[in-house]
Amino acid sequence: MIEIPSERLPSATLNAVIEEYILREGTDYGVQEVSLKIKIQQVEGQLARGDVLITYDPATETCTLLTRYQFREFTEQQRNSGSCEQDA
Repeated sequence: MIEIPSERLPSATLNAVIEEYILREGTDYGVQEVSLKIKIQQVEGQLARGDVLITYDPATETCTLLTRYQFREFTEQQRNSGSCEQDA
């Protein structure tokens, strides 16, 4: 999995990635409905703070958003599984 810096994407592409993620995830914002525009602004803020990362998986050729913690966990699992295979 590869991290894609959000500032390297054209704004139209970045907006499409964010919107697709929001619509795919069907995130529940509780009792009060939140508009798509507000959800996009929230994700943009998370990206700007570095709380959320854009990632690309070359194996599946898919792009998604992960929290920094999720990305760290994934890369750690990949490293550990690689070292286990080398030990065998």
